[in-house]
Amino acid sequence: MTAWYDTPVVLDRREGPYGEVVLRRHGALLQIIANGCFLMDTSDGRSERLLVDAALTALGARREPSVLIGGLGVGFSLAHAAANPRWGRITVVEREPAIVDWHRDGPLAELTAQALADPRTEVVEADLVTYVNETSATFDALCLDIDNGPDWTVTEDNEELYRPAGLAGCARVLTPGGVLAVWSAKPSPEFEGTLWNVGFRQVRTEEIPVARGVPDVVHLGIRPG
Repeated sequence: MTAWYDTPVVLDRREGPYGEVVLRRHGALLQIIANGCFLMDTSDGRSERLLVDAALTALGARREPSVLIGGLGVGFSLAHAAANPRWGRITVVEREPAIVDWHRDGPLAELTAQALADPRTEVVEADLVTYVNETSATFDALCLDIDNGPDWTVTEDNEELYRPAGLAGCARVLTPGGVLAVWSAKPSPEFEGTLWNVGFRQVRTEEIPVARGVPDVVHLGIRPG
């Protein structure tokens, strides 16, 4: 195996509003690193696709539901949502301008160019916590993938999103019967309990097997009608 494959190559490094963000290539994979913490790569989008599909399934027969995707990442969630004609308005909130740039005219464009050109798609450059607290828009589904999970946030500011006040904000932007779906690198019984305690119903966790270790999961909850 050649050395160039084994050694990650930094394609871009920027100081963003929340610290350093890096895009690097490791063999065939593109990887995003934030403040030295591995976020995600392009190896396998199963859990991101499940995040979107689980939310849509939970909405039942609702026609052309709108979805707010928290975090653009490598674009798996956006691309999968845009590939499904059942979705109506698709809004993505991403706080790192560098990540948005990498999708618009950088190495990640090959994954999301078609989705970004879709007239249903809007990308908002904003902090998700701030956006949820300030927007007047409402959505049928809220799919969050901005951290490695409720118990492993990228920055301390994000911890507020998974606490009662933050989840109350999420419920505020959901329509009655709307679904909150949260990706996590490991199950979080404590987070499940918090969802119940703030008023979400039909709370459950769906597992996505991984090659090693505990499975990825999607936490789901429904805002009462």
